This record gives sequence, structure tokens and C-alpha cells, in this order.
Amino acid sequence: MPPVPSAFKRWLLEGSSSNPDREGFYEDERGVQAGHHTHPWWKVMCLTGVDYFSTLGYQPGIAALAAGALSPFATLVLVLVTLFGALPMYRRVAEESPHGDGSISMLERLLSFWPGKFLVLALIGFVATGFVITITLSAADAAAHLTENPLLKSVLGGAQVPVTLCLLALLGAVFLKGFNEAIGIAVVLVIVYLALSGVVVVDGLWLVAHRPQVFPDWIASLRQGYASPLSLIGGALLVFPRLALGLSGFETGVVVMPLIKGDADDTETKPAGRIRNGKKLLTTAALIMSVFLLTSSLVTTLLIPAADFQAGGPANGRALAYLAHRHLGETFGTFYDLSTILILWFAGASAMAGLLNIVPRYLPRYGMAPDWTRANRPLVLVFVGISILVTLAFRANVDAQAGAYATGVLALMTSAAVAVTLSAFRHQQRPLGYAFGFISLIFIYTISVTVIGNPEGLFIALLFIAAVLAISIYSRVQRSFELRVSSVVLDESAMKLIKSFPIRPLRLVAHRPGPFTQAEYQKKELRTRQMAHLPDDAPFVFLEVEVDDASDFSDVVEVSAVMVGPYGILKARGSSVPNTIAALMLHLRGKGAPPQVYMRWSEDSPLHLALKFLIEGEGDVPPLTHEILRRAEKDRDRRPIVHVGG
Repeated sequence: MPPVPSAFKRWLLEGSSSNPDREGFYEDERGVQAGHHTHPWWKVMCLTGVDYFSTLGYQPGIAALAAGALSPFATLVLVLVTLFGALPMYRRVAEESPHGDGSISMLERLLSFWPGKFLVLALIGFVATGFVITITLSAADAAAHLTENPLLKSVLGGAQVPVTLCLLALLGAVFLKGFNEAIGIAVVLVIVYLALSGVVVVDGLWLVAHRPQVFPDWIASLRQGYASPLSLIGGALLVFPRLALGLSGFETGVVVMPLIKGDADDTETKPAGRIRNGKKLLTTAALIMSVFLLTSSLVTTLLIPAADFQAGGPANGRALAYLAHRHLGETFGTFYDLSTILILWFAGASAMAGLLNIVPRYLPRYGMAPDWTRANRPLVLVFVGISILVTLAFRANVDAQAGAYATGVLALMTSAAVAVTLSAFRHQQRPLGYAFGFISLIFIYTISVTVIGNPEGLFIALLFIAAVLAISIYSRVQRSFELRVSSVVLDESAMKLIKSFPIRPLRLVAHRPGPFTQAEYQKKELRTRQMAHLPDDAPFVFLEVEVDDASDFSDVVEVSAVMVGPYGILKARGSSVPNTIAALMLHLRGKGAPPQVYMRWSEDSPLHLALKFLIEGEGDVPPLTHEILRRAEKDRDRRPIVHVGG
């Protein structure tokens, strides 16, 4: 009997799945029907919105620094790209990948075998970059607001790193408790923050309306810098890449779709209710954010002197908070500061939720992560640990992490744009394909400008990709001797052939697949009987294994049978020859003597055979098959037998 796990281990691994389906969708759709672990779309929108909406805390200031008086027009470009580019793009992603795979799964289908796997791993590296940096940057920004607050500066001044680490620990504690608690906190924070921001914006619009000279002064400053409407549009387009952080939140919105409650009759293959509600989430968030982006940019540009946006100025990084304190009083301003700090701290929650949903869908399925990564709590500890290391490496500096954050977010949005473009053309939707192609060009331009301006962001992203690749390859090698077969399916011909051999043990002779003649099978029979000293009346069946996709870690073994003269041949398909043979033998054993398989030693070098096993699923089949059987069946009396000869 296996040892009983401790209470702590049971709690830590609660929710893991020991039998995930082959597509990586580990959530039971019956849970969706029963309403377990799912929430109304607007609540999930708040979870993703703590990141998306929290950018209001610094986006108007970024726009003012980047564009000056042109800020509202540059923000208008951002809103147009949001509503007519990112939103339709991610609505299609939600429709084609409703199980939380995100746009990555759409690109995964374009390539097969190892190129497809490495493409996914590279994209997961960008996911890790964007999401981990979201967690660390948001916590560092919240810590900066705390340590620089006039009321707390005397106590917390200079403690940016310790405060950031405490905020990361608190975020991890929330997710160790569960998703319900995280979503509950997110709902409260988003409602309070948007309500207070709405008060600040409406008050700012009222002030603009009652100060007639403000608007003409702004128009005059625009005419000084831009001689024509065409130059104004060009200036807004050039500045747009520096405002692109206002697009963050879309990828997280599709990644956390399994948390969205659908219809009672939703199924895994057709979760129509979840898709519809996922589109509601994306559309509502985009509309709310667009309104706030435009109005906040307008009031901050018109009401705050340009000098106050500069580094060290009172409006730098906190334009709306500046207006709250100046025009609504210190009491309201303090409450607004508190809401900003809290939503910035919890902005990492959407990124954490995204990581917890996307990592178990790919790495364990590829055999590139331990099986415990299907449980949330161990992953929370891992991601919090990584976030602590990143925070220490950057000394909790917000500006130092901005380049990596922008690179990760824009890389994912660019890949999503390319994915929906190719999907549209694949479905013969040419006009839509050309439209998405234009959107792809916008994002390619944006990420190119961002990388050229902040090359350190790409360097950090490449470090994350290298770490993901190294860990994934190491895990794949470590898990290569597992029994990587989810099930064995024998068709009618295979069942008929096996039943025609009532004598036990059932003997199988491994044979390389190919169009062989009866004479060639007869030659193989003679060689096998001489090698194993089998009498002429001992029946056996030939077994031929064909590798379909060696890059798959686990799959279903399908077995059929043919007759070539008097010889019966079982033909199996799987991702690895040793694993397929071991799985079939374990499947065929009954109550009597376990089945036996006869093989010959390979004459190739051990290193070449090892690489061939890892990459092509073949290699030195006899010892590999024996090792897989040894690990899968501890009882030697029940373990199938492997015979090897020269």
C-alpha cells in the first residue's frame, strides 16, 4: 500500500488531477454545470480588472509625459486600437480557445511535433515575463505609494524592498486560501476604485466646463506644436507605443475563462454559455477602460501644469490622485490614495490567476513539469518565490521593470493578432483575415518600437524563456521512464486476433513496421525461435509499433491487426515505442501468466540511442521497455517479461 500523505500534503495538493484529458483541459465540465469553482462573468472581470483598471493610476501621467498637450489624441489612438483591434481579436480567441489556453493554443495547432512544442514554450516564456513582472511591478508600485505617502514616509521611508516583499507574501496568502477569496477581494477593490476614479473624473470635467479659458489655451498649445491636423495625427501615432501598457488585461481575460460560469447545458466541446459570457467580460472591460482613459487623459492634461508631470513633480505617476487631493480635499484624496495602493497591490492577482490557469494546461501535458503542477497551491508558492527573486534582483524599482513588462504583454498580444489572422484565412474569411492582418502590423510595429527603445526588456524576456526551456527539458528527461499512456484501445480485428490465442502466456515478437512479405515474417520467426529456444508449437504474435508524434508525452495507444499468410500482426500507434509496448503488455495481461515480448539488442551507440528515444520515441527499446515496466508494476510476479537476444 502506498504511504498515506500527511494532512499538509493533502492540503497542498488539493485540486490536482491525476487523470487529465489529452487536450490539457483539466477542469471537469460537470463542475461548470454544478456551479463549482465558477463565478458570474462580471466578478471574473473584476479579477482581471485589478490589473487592467489599475493602470488608471499611472496611465494619464505616462501619456502626459510622452505626448504633452497631445495626450488626449494619443489616448484616442489607444482607445481606437482597443475597441477596433484588441477587442475583436480577443473575442475570437475566446471563441476558439474557451478552456483557458489563450491564443497560445491557436498557434500550437499551426505546428506539429517538436517545433510546435518549442513555440509554445517560447510563448509561455513571454507569459511568464508579462505575468510575473505584473506581479512584481504592481507590488513595487503599491509599495512606492506607501513609502512616499506623507503620513507614512517617516516610518516606511527607504523600506521599498521589505514593503514590496510583504505585499507579495500577502498576495500569495490570498491565493493559498483559494480563488473565491481572491475574486471577492477583487470585486470590492474594483468597485471602490472605479467609483472614486469616476468622482475625480466627473469633478475634473465639471471644472473644465466652468473654466472657459482652459480649452482655448490647450488648443493654442496644440497649434504651436503641430501646424496641421495631419502632423497632429502623425504625432499621436508615433507616441502610441509608449501608451500601449493601457492594453494590458486582454490576454488574462481569455486565460481565466474556466472561472466564468456558463450555461447549465455547457459541455467541454461546446461551452457556448462560457464563450458568450467571456465575450461580455472582454467587451465590458474594454468599454469601461476606454471611457476612463479618454476622460482621465483630458482632465489631467487640461487641469495639471506640464511641469508637475515631470520626475519629482507632484503629479508624476499619480495624476488622478493629484486632482483628488487638490480639488476634492485631503480626506477624499487620502481615501483615493488608499484605494489606489490596494488595487495596485492586488493587480498581481489577475496575473497570478492567469499563471495558475495556463501553466497546468501545457507543461504537465508535455511531460515538462512534475505532475504536482496541476495543483494550485504548489504553483502559488513557486510563483511567489520567483516574484521575490525578481523583486530582489530589481531592488523593487518600478521603472527598471517597465521594459520587461511591456515586452511580455506586447509579445502575447502580437502572437494573438497573428493567430487570429491565420485562423481567419484558414476558415476562408479573407476580409476578416485582412483586417486582423492590419491589426497584426500595428502590434508588430508597437513591439518593435518598444524593443528598440527598451532592449533590456527583451533580454529579460529571453532569460525567462531560457529558464522555461531548461526546466521543461530537464523535467521531460526525468519523466521519460513514466508509463506515458492514458489508455489502450483495441479495435475489433485486434480483439479477434488476441482471442484466437487462448494459450498463456501470450507471446509478442517486436518487429519494425513495414510492408513485409510472408517470407520475411517466416525468416523473422525462425530467428526468434532460435534466439529464445521456442518450440515450433509455441504460438506468438508479431507486434509492430509506429510512432505518430514523439513530442507528445501522453496519448492513447490505438491497436489494430492484420494477417499476412498464417502470421498475425498487431499494429500499434503511440508517441514512443517502449511506452507503447509496455502499455499494451500491461493492458493484455490477465489472471494467468503475464505476457512476454521478444526483442533484439540494438547495435547503435548508447548516446545516439538515448537521444533517439528522447527526440524520436525509439532508441534502445528492450532495456527502456523493461525499465518502464519495472516502474509501472512493482510486483515482479505480475510484471510482463522482456526477452532480449543477439
